[in-house]
Amino acid sequence: MKLKNNYLYPAVLTYEDGYDIAVTFPDLPGCTTCVKTEEEALQMAKEALGSHLWCLEKDSDEIPPATNLKDVKLDENEQAILVDVYMPTIRLANENRSVNRTVTLPAWLNAAALEKGINFSQTLQSTLMRELGLVQSNINNMDIQV
Repeated sequence: MKLKNNYLYPAVLTYEDGYDIAVTFPDLPGCTTCVKTEEEALQMAKEALGSHLWCLEKDSDEIPPATNLKDVKLDENEQAILVDVYMPTIRLANENRSVNRTVTLPAWLNAAALEKGINFSQTLQSTLMRELGLVQSNINNMDIQV
């Protein structure tokens, strides 16, 4: 099966007074999430969509075609949005394998770090995640924003 890099699916936001906003994907039964705000809706919808599609890919299940946004049937308390995911990032996050990188440091910095017993790999990972605005729990949940 040839894997696509990008997917674009309609999601339905359902609003009920006193409840969180429910996010569902009409084309992907079981792909749902609940959020407090509309801002969270897009973020969590991307996460849910990416996770769901990754599982379908991993299991070699058929990925259904997306319904056109204009064809999505809505109730009075619902709104449709388009959600896109970039799958190479999702796949890599789920693969979670390590890769080697060579870095160059000034000798004095290397010596000082060794003297303090600093773990170079962990320090680089922590710094990169901070610079990219990522958190380890988000990586595990595939909440990746690139």
